[in-house]
Amino acid sequence: MSLSDIDLLCTGTSGGDATLPGFANMLQGELSAPPMMTSSHSGVCAAGLAALQHAAMALDGGRSTRALVATSEVPSRLFKRSRFASRGYDIDFDAHFLRWMLSDAAGAWLVEAAPRGNRPLKLINLHLRSFSGDYPVCMQVGLSATTEVDGSQSYLDYPSFAEAEQASAYALRQNIRLLPNLFDVAIHEYVRLVQAGWNADGRIDYFLCHYSSQRFAGVVRELLDKAGLSIPDDRWFNNLQSRGNTGASSIFVMLDDFMQTHDVKPGERIFCFVPESGRFTVGYLLFEVQAPVAISPRMIPATYTVPPPHDPAGASHPAMQRLLRDLAEVWHDYRSRAWRTPLVTRITRGGLERTHMLRWMEDWIPQVQQGSVWMRKAAANLSEPYARLRDLILLHAKDEQFDFRILFDDYKRLGGQVVAIEDLRRNPGGEALNAYLHARAAGANPQGLLGAVYIIEGTGQRIVPALLPEIRRQLALPLETPQFLQYHGDNDVNHLARWLHCVDIALEAGGEPAATDIVATARTVAQLYLMQLESVL
Repeated sequence: MSLSDIDLLCTGTSGGDATLPGFANMLQGELSAPPMMTSSHSGVCAAGLAALQHAAMALDGGRSTRALVATSEVPSRLFKRSRFASRGYDIDFDAHFLRWMLSDAAGAWLVEAAPRGNRPLKLINLHLRSFSGDYPVCMQVGLSATTEVDGSQSYLDYPSFAEAEQASAYALRQNIRLLPNLFDVAIHEYVRLVQAGWNADGRIDYFLCHYSSQRFAGVVRELLDKAGLSIPDDRWFNNLQSRGNTGASSIFVMLDDFMQTHDVKPGERIFCFVPESGRFTVGYLLFEVQAPVAISPRMIPATYTVPPPHDPAGASHPAMQRLLRDLAEVWHDYRSRAWRTPLVTRITRGGLERTHMLRWMEDWIPQVQQGSVWMRKAAANLSEPYARLRDLILLHAKDEQFDFRILFDDYKRLGGQVVAIEDLRRNPGGEALNAYLHARAAGANPQGLLGAVYIIEGTGQRIVPALLPEIRRQLALPLETPQFLQYHGDNDVNHLARWLHCVDIALEAGGEPAATDIVATARTVAQLYLMQLESVL
């Protein structure tokens, strides 16, 4: 085969040699390749998958018969010692630490309508989705590190390129405080795909997982386990230790390393996972090993079927799995909308003022004060089959009964003018949320309120920790303030572990109706919690 046999060249990279023209055109020129269709995709780790998606769609639509998907990363050019030494290494941590995290590499795949070779892989499915509208930029090059100070957002806004370089606008940097949210998004998106029947029979023989640091492997594993989607450790493969984090090339190089070291058999399936931190994009690939037979598979199926429950060894029982997947869908929608509320947007974009924070706390303090009250009311209305659940709820209510005082102390330290907690008034969303929780607690066997706890505690575990550093920075607060947000960010993981125990008891006592009630309550509380957040400003 020669370059003349290729009719489509798709590329993915975090940064080509030139700002323009596109990297695919530059590569075609460097190869002196004949005329062909080209498509350049720029991004971070998922740019290679965007290029693959374009190629697969072109083949599936009959616009191409043979495509080359090429990726390349050379971040070392950004990390030259001279670029850092010239300013005496006076550069922020978000840029400096990446010098030790990224590696150079290139990888390419040939994509055809029919298999060839000894062990061809059939692309069963590809899913790529961006959540850039939900979160601020996490990883970038070209934007100033001091946007809020000097008003310069892009390197193009500086009087000269030299001044942009001096201001470190060309430095590749990553907001590591946002990173935990990427895996939250990625796992919940995967749960949504499973629910939609993306991998119809639930079979995964090998799992190739891209991550930038070994510490994130445990995060991925824990979240998969909780959703009943566990993949045994002996099926995992990653080449981070030998190749490093190679960005858009990572999954291409990883698959090659895997195929070189594993004797895969026809019919076995390889699942690949690629999260991108640029502005949060997640990608998933599913391959099936084929025998070298001349067939013409469609590259991307147009229809889906719902899979049977997947119950790997050691996973929780099927009822819990279904419940967690249903709750994941509720959370996925809630999280996305919460990050776009006026208050959270103001925090993430650097426009938070002390008056905004005080207004939020004035709404929040009465809600926290009432938390242990409606929990105790709910416990009192649980019948004998729920006795163990009653004990755990009362224990949780006891743990949190004085939390509102911590929050009120934070409020006063920030300059709050209301003297007595009783004089604080919830906004309309907060009033609606409080009324709903008390009404549910007053009913018989209100186990559905575990869905409320899922949303409330989840907010403290997954959203608050990402906001806290920005709140402190923008309001110039000491590290120990606000104590309430720090406390919940540190302890809600333990609270959620207790919640899982409570759900087990509820499902044992109430069966499927209990699960339905929990999900329905979570959905309602999510809507009301959003109403409260949207009413703050």
